[in-house]
Amino acid sequence: MSLFSHARKNNKRKKTEREQSNAPSTSMHDTQLDQLAKHFKTRLLRETDLEKLTQMPSAELRVTLDRLIGRYLADEQVVITQHGRERLISRIINESVGYGPLESLLEDEDITEIVVNGPNEVFYEKKGQLHKTDIQFRDEEALRHVIDRIVAPIGRRIDVSSPMVDARLPDGSRVNAVIPPISLKGSLVSIRKFRKDPISLDDLIGFGSLNRDMGQFLTSLVKAKLNIIISGGTGSGKTTLLNALACFIPENERIVTIEDMAELRIPHGHVAGMEARPSNVEGKGEVTIRQLVRNALRMRPDRIIVGEVRGSEAFDMLQAMNTGHEGSLTTVHSNSPSDALSRLQAMVMMSGMDLPTDIIQQYLVGAIDVIIQISRLPDGQRKMMEIAEIHEEPDGSVKVRDIFQYVQTNVTEEGKVEGYFTATGTVPACLDRLKAYGVPMDPEVFRPMAQEGIT
Repeated sequence: MSLFSHARKNNKRKKTEREQSNAPSTSMHDTQLDQLAKHFKTRLLRETDLEKLTQMPSAELRVTLDRLIGRYLADEQVVITQHGRERLISRIINESVGYGPLESLLEDEDITEIVVNGPNEVFYEKKGQLHKTDIQFRDEEALRHVIDRIVAPIGRRIDVSSPMVDARLPDGSRVNAVIPPISLKGSLVSIRKFRKDPISLDDLIGFGSLNRDMGQFLTSLVKAKLNIIISGGTGSGKTTLLNALACFIPENERIVTIEDMAELRIPHGHVAGMEARPSNVEGKGEVTIRQLVRNALRMRPDRIIVGEVRGSEAFDMLQAMNTGHEGSLTTVHSNSPSDALSRLQAMVMMSGMDLPTDIIQQYLVGAIDVIIQISRLPDGQRKMMEIAEIHEEPDGSVKVRDIFQYVQTNVTEEGKVEGYFTATGTVPACLDRLKAYGVPMDPEVFRPMAQEGIT
């Protein structure tokens, strides 16, 4: 007996039982839903132009599929509830034009990251905490189909010869995928989601990531065209902060952005964005961040923003900062402002320029004004741990001086980190510059304060 003959008999029996007992219809089990979705999708592929269907507006697509699926159910005498029918149509749409089981997570605006560890393990991050779901893909093939749907529209590919890929969704969310044999238990997918409305500096203050004095200082730095490095670990919020600060660049300035994977969404009237490109199947056509930084210098930029410096492009970025392109911003992976300087120094050495250490340090002092250190704490909170100024000592050495910092005071029994923000008492050397640019800061802001409140 075939699967659907059995399903028809089973549904008839259940229908009779419900009619006899006047009980309400029950919903389908996920296994039955998967089987019906797969079966009817096969019929759609065989009997209709599914590609043409999927190009319809979403409302029209749903009406058309509802009519077709209704006809198929009648043809095969399969009885399901109205709720089951709606779920069946949603499943077919998601697997045909969407991202399958991940659709519900992608639609939740409070979810910031989705992680898939093979077809049977799906996690999401919300408010800094990782949660496991009961969502599963039908099998590895279904998961691979979703990955292919993600990478195909942007001309990327993933297969045994190229088992890792970076891509993005139409809304800008960043995707990384790895498939076997590199991954050991099925395909791996990480999706860093984008909010529809970019997070502003006021939002970050509201979240408790920094206080208002720190926010005022940072906006003044941007307006006064000081060069800023944002330092932090993976998932600490570097790109979010970079985007928030870039919003304070005056409208009459031309911004050139350079990214490995386009993420920045700056609401500014004059932004020229460029994105790096990996090599093609033949190993040709690669365009690196370093090439884009060099090209940006020919584009009459007032500001250059590099999403992240990772290698030899650091030298070109520092050179640009040193040669009239003030007010530039970038990010770097590091655990402290001092570590950020060390990493940048190592990156300059990677550029192939045979420069002595003291010359590289002069480059750093001449190019970088402020380093912002941000971190994601164990409880998921993202905090601005330090705002530090770069200073050259009389002996020529480079020192980092904290202007503001976050002081951790306690961890509650529930695991919540408590602490407060304070100035360190160091008055920044840039105060005169801020005044000259019309964004002065009251020196009292930099006076250390007693613990005023837990954040």
